[in-house]
Amino acid sequence: RSGEMAKLTQLIDNEVFQAYATYAVIVLLKMMLMSLITASFRIRRKAFANPEDTASFGKGENAKKYLRTDPDVERVRRGHLNDLENIVPFFGIGLLYALSGPELSTALLHFRIFAGARIAHTFAYLIPLPQPGRGLSWAVGYAVTISMAYKVLKTAWYL
Repeated sequence: RSGEMAKLTQLIDNEVFQAYATYAVIVLLKMMLMSLITASFRIRRKAFANPEDTASFGKGENAKKYLRTDPDVERVRRGHLNDLENIVPFFGIGLLYALSGPELSTALLHFRIFAGARIAHTFAYLIPLPQPGRGLSWAVGYAVTISMAYKVLKTAWYL
């Protein structure tokens, strides 16, 4: 049993794992921030999806007018959905990648580029910036995840 604890301690002391944990937390916090931004937009635009959310704006027909979609709220929601589609795979593939024994400098490059691309993607979505900014930031992050997945497959299954 103490041998298992030693292995866990070795993992926590591993610099690549520490780098992964750092950048995973950064992008997860960024993704969580999108929930707060969505809520903020809903409140400012008075555009809610659920009847109970309109209660502070009145009752009956008066409250029903706040059950609506708003283009700005939907834009933030699409950005958040894009985060879910990209950060969740990074979370799993990045962990496997960190455990596959990459060089620290290469791992840091992967993690930093991914985090930077996702942050740039968020700004491109929220401002909004003209294309191809959003598309390029998405593609860069996606390519990083594919690169890590390839390294994991190459290491684990000798592709």
